[in-house]
Amino acid sequence: MAKQEDDFKKVISHAKEYGYVFQSSEIYDGLSAVYDYAQNGAELKKNIREYWWKAMVQLNENIVGIDAAIFMHPTTWKASGHVDAFSDPLIDNKDSKKRYRADVLVEDYVAKIEGKIEKEVDKAAKRFGDSFDKAQFLNTNQRVVEYQERATSILKRLGKSLENEDLDDVKRLIEELEIACPMSGSKNWTDVKQFNLMFGTKLGATTETAMDLYLRPETAQGIFVNFLNVQKTGRMKIPFGIAQTGKAFRNEIVARQFIFRMREFEQMEMQFFIKPGTQQEWYEKWKDMRMKWHLSLGMGEENYRFHDHEKLAHYADAAADIEFRFPFGFKELEGIHSRTDFDLSAHEKFSGKKLQYFDNDTRESYVPYVIETSIGLDRMFLAVFSKALQEEELENGTTRTVLRLPSVLAPNKAAVLPLVKKDGLPEVARKIIDDLKWDFNVTYDEKDAVGRRYRRQDANGTPFCITVDHQTLEDETVTIRHRDTMEQQRVAISELKGIIHQEVDMKSWLMKMA
Repeated sequence: MAKQEDDFKKVISHAKEYGYVFQSSEIYDGLSAVYDYAQNGAELKKNIREYWWKAMVQLNENIVGIDAAIFMHPTTWKASGHVDAFSDPLIDNKDSKKRYRADVLVEDYVAKIEGKIEKEVDKAAKRFGDSFDKAQFLNTNQRVVEYQERATSILKRLGKSLENEDLDDVKRLIEELEIACPMSGSKNWTDVKQFNLMFGTKLGATTETAMDLYLRPETAQGIFVNFLNVQKTGRMKIPFGIAQTGKAFRNEIVARQFIFRMREFEQMEMQFFIKPGTQQEWYEKWKDMRMKWHLSLGMGEENYRFHDHEKLAHYADAAADIEFRFPFGFKELEGIHSRTDFDLSAHEKFSGKKLQYFDNDTRESYVPYVIETSIGLDRMFLAVFSKALQEEELENGTTRTVLRLPSVLAPNKAAVLPLVKKDGLPEVARKIIDDLKWDFNVTYDEKDAVGRRYRRQDANGTPFCITVDHQTLEDETVTIRHRDTMEQQRVAISELKGIIHQEVDMKSWLMKMA
């Protein structure tokens, strides 16, 4: 656990030092669980969003995108169930006066058990070498099996208690597990209570006439209330989807783990409308398609896993998370939910407007069922960034810090470096940038020795460094250096665009999904 904490601290520090993420309002000592994306972070975030949008909307002729408003009529949230049911179970420690999510305390306890399993696996892998069979070991090692059974039993009990709204049993579980306050070590807990997570605000010129509103806690409802508008204007036939990216807001009392859990965050969601009775088939299809999208970025199949929900939300008949191995353990990255017809039926009831689809083939009208895919853009950012940040030992005994971002997502695709700041080399470098900038984000760097500049661009995640030297003046060739391998090639300036394009082209990356 100590190593995990150290690794995570390095992620947070690196994100600030290299212009990816800043604490919001830092000059005023910041605002808890609110962050600003800096110059490189904004580009990385934009590239992730575009990679998702291209895969979800551009490559699927039966999926279209919208951009719904953050403010919505307050009855929207009554219909969706958020007014009555959108809450977290909270518990206070009487000695430290700190407040925690009760379910997260239990999940963190289980994560420690899973950490013990990982240690056993690592030890066995070293002991048996190439002959090690991980699946067999997990199923047959008595200690590991006991760990797994204990973790499963705890999560099942937690899920059942939350589903039955038995908050007394949630507290009993915390006490039986002897979970202590992470801050003080005290086990002196209050009762568990529910806390609604929506931010309230007002719309209107005066206090007397203002309407009570909420900042949206999710983007999905903007899709549901526009279902009929999109279907009719786009002449969409079922099955079809509506996608959206945008900000959502939740009054997280226990916001933590950097940008993993924030009060203001961005979602990338798609609601896929289908015929009732086909939901299981489409649910499995979308689970498969979404996992392929993640794997196309090359961050390692071993870093992903599916987790089926023990406790289903009030709107779902099936739900699973794609979990990613963050520096603090496996946590939810994306959710795939079979939402049945709950949302459209609820909005139909509360609005008094028909939200049904007329099938010309069968000559029948029905309220469609929905399969949802929902991924947190900020969590995806953290997954990509934390996995990419590596320290490696080189052959000469030195170490380098390298941010191995998937090149398709990297903020800058290339840095152009004049070997010296004279003899006309900066002018040639600027000319190269003027040519490349129409196709790629590129940057210019002339400060320090060229080796130090290479290290700086490695740590910043730049896939290519292009060095202009005196030979360039003679034959119009440059040295191009690859971030991951540190391999250097002498190439013609005219070849640069093709070399970079081959590595960063979104099409070639997304083709891995096929």
